[in-house]
Amino acid sequence: MAQLSDDCFVPGEGLISADTALDMLESRLVSLVETETLPLIACTGRFLAADIIAERDVPPHDNSAVDGYAVYFDDLAPDIETRLPVAGRIAAGHTLGHAQQKGSALRIFTGAPIPGGSAGPDTILMQEDCRTVSTGDAEFVIVPPGIARGANRRSKGEDISRKDLVLRTGGRLRPQDIGLAASLGMTELSVFQRLEVGVMSTGDEVVEPGQPFPEGGIYDANRHALMAALSDLGCTVTDFGIVPDDASQISKTLHKAALACDAIISTAGMSVGEEDHLAATLRDHGELHFWKVAIKPGRPIAFGQIDGTPFIGLPGNPAAMMVTFMRMARPALLKLSGATDLRPRLYPVRAGFTHRKKGRRREYVRVHLEDGEDGFPVARKHPRSGAGVLSSMVGSNGLVELPEEMTQLSKGTIVSFLPFTEVAR
Repeated sequence: MAQLSDDCFVPGEGLISADTALDMLESRLVSLVETETLPLIACTGRFLAADIIAERDVPPHDNSAVDGYAVYFDDLAPDIETRLPVAGRIAAGHTLGHAQQKGSALRIFTGAPIPGGSAGPDTILMQEDCRTVSTGDAEFVIVPPGIARGANRRSKGEDISRKDLVLRTGGRLRPQDIGLAASLGMTELSVFQRLEVGVMSTGDEVVEPGQPFPEGGIYDANRHALMAALSDLGCTVTDFGIVPDDASQISKTLHKAALACDAIISTAGMSVGEEDHLAATLRDHGELHFWKVAIKPGRPIAFGQIDGTPFIGLPGNPAAMMVTFMRMARPALLKLSGATDLRPRLYPVRAGFTHRKKGRRREYVRVHLEDGEDGFPVARKHPRSGAGVLSSMVGSNGLVELPEEMTQLSKGTIVSFLPFTEVAR
């Protein structure tokens, strides 16, 4: 008698490793979107379409880092106070108009250009470290000993030098990137247009939230979570709704989406059941490059094309759908969007649990982090691990990735942790 499996993971035809699937996605896909030029304020979160080379130095001149007094270091006594006449005053946005004489001090304010540039005063004292005295119409500053040569002086090009490569093509523009571009005098940037992604759910049991709830039905959490994730990724979403378990309707919807969108992503319908028609539709009307990946949760993942449009099929169980979106679909969509940094960074943490797993598959465990007694973060496993338990994703703040070769995880082992913040904007 054949032994029955108690695990939804059963090695079978066409099963590939997670790394092989990711390599296929990244190597076979190219950016599909055109570029556009937008004002800086509209560029946050977009992917840069052209390298930015600095055309000027930042700062554009030597300047003061503090409010204080600019002096020549060689005028200062090494062990006692030095008394210097205050020969002028210079504020940010203004110039002195002449060189500063040696043997004098200059009242200077934060950001003010240093007269004479690199040949000008080389040291600046903070005003609170000095005191002033007046004799008739003359003002003098009393400078304490001990200041280092070059203190509080910012050099021309200290932040950015002319001809530096400051932002690379494919980077996602953050607020600090926008500020950097503005510091160079730029007012607009060339960015990739937003990727247009068509989204659909399949299944006779799936019901749109707000609609009457039939016996045996489930509300469609997957499609809404997926559209939110795509929006967070910077994509434009076209919703093709819920498609029944009918091969002709699935085929019709896929062809319609292929004409309208840059990419298609679906949930459910990718298993081996009689009512799961997506894989068969891809084989009959397009191309199916792979179908099953050796990961848990989420083995039934498809990558293919319909009418030349990339297609990604994710599992129907909501937790599995979210895990596979983060680890498999997201890199592919980033590549299509013009991004260059595709895979998220994982961080070392200490496992606060034991775990047994099957070999030859990568496994993702839902966890939340706590501070260990030594300050090193500890991952605590969520008590529920079913592929359909969406609340386990809400109750966690990341995933622990367990490699294929591991079969037994011992408490205290250093493991790789993917925070959900790494796979969100």
